[in-house]
Order: sequence, then C-alpha cells, then structure tokens
Amino acid sequence: MSCFETLQSYAFRSLGYGERLLPRSDFTLCDQFVLIGSGLIWNVYFGVLAVLGGFVFANALAMGKASRRPALRLPATWFIFLFRGSPLFIQFFFAYFLFLSLKSVSPLFDPLSSAAVGALFVLFLNTSAYSAEIFYGALQSIPKGDMEAANAYGISGWSRFRRIMFPTMMRLAWPSYTNEAIFLFHATTLVFFSGFPAWRQQGDALYYANYFADKTFNPFIPYPILAFYFILLTLTVIWAFGRVNQRLNKHVPQERRQKIKLKMQLIR
Repeated sequence: MSCFETLQSYAFRSLGYGERLLPRSDFTLCDQFVLIGSGLIWNVYFGVLAVLGGFVFANALAMGKASRRPALRLPATWFIFLFRGSPLFIQFFFAYFLFLSLKSVSPLFDPLSSAAVGALFVLFLNTSAYSAEIFYGALQSIPKGDMEAANAYGISGWSRFRRIMFPTMMRLAWPSYTNEAIFLFHATTLVFFSGFPAWRQQGDALYYANYFADKTFNPFIPYPILAFYFILLTLTVIWAFGRVNQRLNKHVPQERRQKIKLKMQLIR
C-alpha cells in the first residue's frame, strides 16, 4: 500500500471513516504518521471544547470565590479545591463508573458513558477549576487605583466589571491561562488510558502510538512521532493565545506588556 493509499484509508479512521482493520504487520513510517495524526483529531476535539466551555465556567467560579456571600463563595471554593486537589486520572476513573451507574438508572445518561461526552465533561470541570484559580488571583491583583478611579467617575456594578475589572483580569491572567490551555491539551492523552474505552479501536494519538509500540516492540518511532504532533499543537496554541494577548495589551506600553512564557509542570 502506497503512502497516498494509506492516507485515504486511515486519515479519519479515529472518527469511524475508512479502513476498519488496523495494519497487522509490515508497519511503515507512513502508517504510523497517518494513524497517530488521525488520533490527534480526538485530542483537538477534547482540548478545544473543554477550553471554550471551561473559560466561561471558570470566570463564574472566580467571581463566586471572590464574592462576599458565603452561598456563592463556599461552593466555588470547594469545587476548585476538589478538582485541583485530585489527579485527573482518578477523576476520569471515578467519573466513568459514576456515569455507568447513572446509565442503569435512565437511558438519558447513556451518552455520558462514552469518551466523546463523558471524558469531555470531566476535562471541562478540571480545566474550569484550574482556570478559576488563575482568574481569581488576577482578580485580586487588579490595582486599587483602577477601582478608585471607577468610583470617582461613578462607574459601578456590571458596568464597572465589564469595562474595568474583566479586561484587567484577563490581561493579568492570560499568560498563565495560556499555560493551562497547553497542559489541558497534553492531558487529553489520558482519556483512553483511564476508564473510558476506545470504541472499535477509535482512540486518540497516544492510543495509536501505544498500539504501534506494542506491535513493533520499538517505542522509539511512534512516541517521537506523537511528540512531534503535540509540539505542533502546542505551537498552534501559543500562536492563537499570543494573538489574543496582543489584543488585550494593545493599550499598554511595549515595555510593560506581559509576554507568554511556557512553564514546565511535572504533574497535573
């Protein structure tokens, strides 16, 4: 099979399109690049949707934690503590068996037992907790002079939050939030190694890399390919978030602008 034929057969196999049977022998470099790249579609799916949904929920959690009302502050604080205090792998494990229990109660919960919905929901909750702590810290770091100026001009309530607090919070939090987004995309590799099964061997990039490593007894080809794809994905995230960072800081003098720096994190 030529490389072009391999691309036609396996480019979208992770989504259920194309050849159903995986290669069994005579694995070529093209086979591994195409199938691992096909699995990366799932990692992008989990990462993009979790980041978009988590951004909104994280802002609500940050505002709740900063609230003076215990009814808002305590639930937000405990939610953030729970999901930041426990490993993501354990969250996947317990969530899957919880969703299976709910599935036996009502068929309405059936989609939650699939990785496409259930694992996405867990990633959404996890990144919301981490992002909320970032936004909360930025919220507490807003200069008091900005708030005093808003009071002097008679700006209060929702108008003050929309015009002063939220833009400043985003500007302060964005470099750290960029790192959280990068770590989330990396964390998507845990989905099919936790409780959520891969249906018809339609897994993510790490799933296929592990398949080739097991079949060839040589991990030094599929795993570097996997790393190559994730490096490209990371560069894409940095570029996209960097453009947003420029937009947030367009009114700030060049020497005072915060630049996005990738910080290493050994464990999530």
